[in-house]
Amino acid sequence: MNFRTDDNLSILGFGCMRFPKKGNSFDFEEIERELLYAIDNGINYFDMAYTYSGIEDAFGRVMEKCGFRDKVNIATKLPHYMMKDVAEMHKNFDEQLKRLRTDHVDYYLMHMLPDLKTWNALIERGALDWLNRLKADGRIRKLGFSFHGSTPLFIELLNAYDWDFCQVQYNYLDEFSQAGRKGVEAAYEKGIPVIIMEPLRGGRLVNNLPKEATEAFNKSEHSYSPAEWGLRWLWDQPAVSVVLSGMNSMQMLEENIRIASDVKPGDFGPDDFKTIEKAKKAIINKVKVPCTGCGYCMPCPFGVDIPGSFYCLNTSYSDSYIVGIREYLMCTALKNQKSMASLCKECGRCEQHCPQGIPIRSSLKAVKRRFENPIFKIAAFFYSRM
Repeated sequence: MNFRTDDNLSILGFGCMRFPKKGNSFDFEEIERELLYAIDNGINYFDMAYTYSGIEDAFGRVMEKCGFRDKVNIATKLPHYMMKDVAEMHKNFDEQLKRLRTDHVDYYLMHMLPDLKTWNALIERGALDWLNRLKADGRIRKLGFSFHGSTPLFIELLNAYDWDFCQVQYNYLDEFSQAGRKGVEAAYEKGIPVIIMEPLRGGRLVNNLPKEATEAFNKSEHSYSPAEWGLRWLWDQPAVSVVLSGMNSMQMLEENIRIASDVKPGDFGPDDFKTIEKAKKAIINKVKVPCTGCGYCMPCPFGVDIPGSFYCLNTSYSDSYIVGIREYLMCTALKNQKSMASLCKECGRCEQHCPQGIPIRSSLKAVKRRFENPIFKIAAFFYSRM
């Protein structure tokens, strides 16, 4: 296993959200087998969240039984968007410690922190003072945030506080969307470790690839699987500290550990980058709006997240509708300042600045038709009342 950070975090992290199950219950025997194998082979970063149903408790039960607390870094998340005040946050945190059977969390994240306005509102409510007290008494070792959104919003958050680490969605398809390469490298320049989620887009960069993408990989001199291509592309970058993988089988665990034990920054050669670009081009050809996420169209005077809206629309076709609308809900309706496509007033200013010449106004109407149905509106209303 390779390690990169000052804390010697393993470059491969275990995403616990997809723990194996038997029917509707966790398969604790298999979970124990996989966790012990991961730890024995150098993995020391384990990611979960309060909202991942039953995961913290499942991990805590196995950890208590096997006694490996001093060998692991537990990363979990505060669902601040569900909390009215610090008292609720503290109650939530105590419940997390109880679930995990521990007296501290190594890496604690503000879950899905969308923008600077939300962070400032949390500070005004006393959240930062409370978090600093938890750090001072050792119940939290490191404080960070997870992020879904655009590069400019990510960089604003990055510069708003002296974060210990951050977590972003990043892969070769999202090189210029979400936080993107620019955001990842900005964190690296500040000395902030970057944890990567969705390195394979939830399997999209492995399963059901376009024929042209598969052919690009097969014609390479390497015998890498599509998953290995995606992971190696990430680990080639020194700015990437830890790549999370939702490993729910021994086969996946063994393969990823093998790769993580072999890679180092700068391994990729010119032909490897060409292969990735060919595969990316084949995947992108299936998108509906050719937005690169450059952000020249922003800011919208009416608050629309234009690149984010197009990203979600494309995701709904390249991945699945469920994934697309879930991303759209998180990146627009759940933000402190709403940014749905329906806010567009068709002023046209954005189209004057788009280097791709995208008909943004009509494309935003397509986003609205695709996502803003009665179910979406009910979900947005429900979360706004929490």
